[in-house]
Amino acid sequence: MKKQYEPLFTPWKIRNLEIKNRIVLAPMGGTCIFGWMEPTGSHFDREAAKLLMNIAKNNCGLVIPGIAPVKDMLGGKWLYQNKKKFKELKEFMEEFHKTGAKLFVQMTAGFGRSMALTAPLVMLANNKILNTLASPIVDAEYLTAAPSPLPNRWAEDLTTREITVKEIRDIVYAFGETARLCKEAGVDGVEVHAVHEGYLLDQFTLKYTNKRTDEYGGSFENRYGFAVEIVKEIKDRCGEDFPVSLRYSVRSMTKDFQYGAMPGEDFVEIGRDMEESERAAKYLQDAGYDMLNCDNGTYDAWYWAHPPQYMPQNCNLVDVAHIRKFVDIPVVCAGRMEPAVGAKAIKDGGIDAMAVGRQFLADPRWVTKLLRGREADIRPCICCHSACFNLSHHNGTANDQDLSESMGMCRCAVNPVSMQSGKYKIREAKKAKKVAVIGGGIGGMEAARVLALRGHKVSLYEKSGELGGVFIAAAAPDFKEKDKQLIEWMKGRIAALGIDVHLNTEISSAELPEADEYIIATGAEANRIPVAGAAKYAMDATDYLLGKKEVGDNVVIIGGGLTGCEIALDLFRKGKHPVIVEMKNDLVAVKNMCLANTSYLRDCFKTNNVPVYLNAGVSEITESAVVIQDESGETVTLPSDSVILSVGYHPVPLLEKGRHVHLLGDCSKVGNVRSAIWGAWDIAMKI
Repeated sequence: MKKQYEPLFTPWKIRNLEIKNRIVLAPMGGTCIFGWMEPTGSHFDREAAKLLMNIAKNNCGLVIPGIAPVKDMLGGKWLYQNKKKFKELKEFMEEFHKTGAKLFVQMTAGFGRSMALTAPLVMLANNKILNTLASPIVDAEYLTAAPSPLPNRWAEDLTTREITVKEIRDIVYAFGETARLCKEAGVDGVEVHAVHEGYLLDQFTLKYTNKRTDEYGGSFENRYGFAVEIVKEIKDRCGEDFPVSLRYSVRSMTKDFQYGAMPGEDFVEIGRDMEESERAAKYLQDAGYDMLNCDNGTYDAWYWAHPPQYMPQNCNLVDVAHIRKFVDIPVVCAGRMEPAVGAKAIKDGGIDAMAVGRQFLADPRWVTKLLRGREADIRPCICCHSACFNLSHHNGTANDQDLSESMGMCRCAVNPVSMQSGKYKIREAKKAKKVAVIGGGIGGMEAARVLALRGHKVSLYEKSGELGGVFIAAAAPDFKEKDKQLIEWMKGRIAALGIDVHLNTEISSAELPEADEYIIATGAEANRIPVAGAAKYAMDATDYLLGKKEVGDNVVIIGGGLTGCEIALDLFRKGKHPVIVEMKNDLVAVKNMCLANTSYLRDCFKTNNVPVYLNAGVSEITESAVVIQDESGETVTLPSDSVILSVGYHPVPLLEKGRHVHLLGDCSKVGNVRSAIWGAWDIAMKI
């Protein structure tokens, strides 16, 4: 281990509980030890337990599973009911403690206006009769109940109802009773979720979401009273020495409903500002909380709590280190934390520990690898959220997420084994075969890797001089450093496995290499648009990203999907003047694309006055302009030095699918990193 990491591996205490090192698994929705969104209600979740145990065995000091609502989202039972799951939890904890790690169970009061409703749930919440009929299974009105009538974050046409005092007191009781059962099961502590991220408890604390006039509204003490009552109830049930952590957002970073603040921006905070946070942190400590597990943000500024690659690394550290000055309890920081930076902050007394979430999904063994000086072997999290947390929203939709995705949170785009260990596993092949993988992109490399691990003899063919495929272009912007690391990680695994790689080798359908099986991963081609001047004056997105063509100062990007928006962000950060033209009614208007990622892009362009034309069509491209029809039907001429087309791709398979021919990735159906890597496993496991 490098000396710079040594502060991460020193012990520390939460009350009287000693933790062996300063690395904390940040809780992630979907890793709940009591299950997540299953129709059977809460239970001991063995898939989550398997992941958590693996993380503990690989040198994480404190493990915090994802949120457990104190009242089941489906079925409406209280978490403390059905004692069987606590008996199973006790058996798990006996084995878990053999790793030397500690575990806190995180509980939440609920979501309030942040409940990510899908369209069917919006219909229920807006129709009292239908909701009453459905309430034995799912009570959408209760799930969205908030301190005051408020617009739902995901469905602007839904106004939440005000939660009642009786419901508040039932929740307080549920926290205490559940904590007592967790303590009896051998759990080391609990975490209250939270005065954090704009969830229900946080909505009570914030002036812009709490308009109550009773004992839970108005004054500072009243607004924070719900959170205070919860910790006092837990301490009454479990004793003063039983540790209780609080998930805490130092600052809300929120300018308005559905509008967050950019890093470094000077803005008017409508949520919790630093002045209030200094007071609140001390107040919550004095109420009985033993640790603050911190970041920033609300669901209106969601990219602070779930940072995409566009956010700076260690984006919350300055604020968290500041708030530590006002308390005497341990303070933990989360948010794209890097080990070297976290270690230095601990050494300097800025924080007590570093919390890491999705990197544990990408590589549950990353701490062990760090200890052994094997940083290059760590598979990086690329902050895409495309499998772990892809709740999506764009204009005109509620949470536009497939039900299967809602029920399968905390899977991983780059590591399909996480939370899917029963489906994805390396098994030795019954018969070793000679397999030719044609196309050395992300999907092709992953297929070759999995095949080799299973014992097949693999040859990988790539027509260019470098492995990576179209992902090289996707990783080109400066903010895509993790994408670049993923390519290098894959190259390293290919080399370590001794896979036969043929670069600068273009395979034709007429002359195939000798093999028993063929995996075709030849990708896709960029779409064109039937617009005058497009062929002559517009470049493809990959030409820009790979630096094949230079751009001028004023750049019109045709296509406001993810790639087009990332190009616009890249250009803006380089000091250029991008303009986006999109035919849909919003940017990145697709399903299963995380709102944390897309809202950053939308808010960034709005804040920085990057022109965006929605519901717009292109009629002509000239040497110096792009002529469009805007959403009102008016003709607008946009001056341009350069034009970039980002209007999607179409598959280009080398061969047709057959008995021994398998199509992988974009050459079968255009997708993303997740579809390429998961598809590679789906094929490679069957050969």
